[in-house]
Amino acid sequence: MIEVHHLNNSRSQRVLWMLEELGTEYTVVRYERDPKTMLAPPELKEIHPLGRSPVIRDGDFVLAESGAILEYLVDRYGGGRFVPPRGTREYETCRYWVHYAEGSLMMQLLVKLYLDRVGEPAKGPLERINAAVRMHLGYVEESLGTSQFLTGPALTVADVQMSFPLEVSVVQGMLGDAHPRLKALLARLHERPAYRAALAKGGAYAYAK
Repeated sequence: MIEVHHLNNSRSQRVLWMLEELGTEYTVVRYERDPKTMLAPPELKEIHPLGRSPVIRDGDFVLAESGAILEYLVDRYGGGRFVPPRGTREYETCRYWVHYAEGSLMMQLLVKLYLDRVGEPAKGPLERINAAVRMHLGYVEESLGTSQFLTGPALTVADVQMSFPLEVSVVQGMLGDAHPRLKALLARLHERPAYRAALAKGGAYAYAK
């Protein structure tokens, strides 16, 4: 059975969600952030050398990185679900958003998080990063168009992967009235029974609204 080494208020919440969508059995090993530093506990290094979450163990195979984990789960347990057919433009679009989530959008949000903590001395760089975040969110808003999900009418692994940076954008006050399509998308994701079931398994999650 798959073990998910799950850190509270982290990217690993979407791994639980993906497993719930797949209907694959799994167990959750919970870890709590240090309340002062907000870092993961050192015990996670016993599972993976980087001591980060999410990490899964499937038999004797240990895998980190949320995007890699989601792609692995869909490939191994999806039976063709939650990903468009290979060789189609929709498949390549899906793969693009899976990588864009962390490689582009989340990177900007993390820089914003750090600059927000610095405060007044970082005012200039913070203004620039806020502009970059607005540009990215505007880009995703326009790319979504009239589609229900990022690659068309059906939920894919791309939507699951993109959920976390969109949730962080809400908490940071960056996703709002200028992004009605993204707000509607996030509401659809949060209404899914599998999403709610994953919250029950994972415990308190600051980014669920």
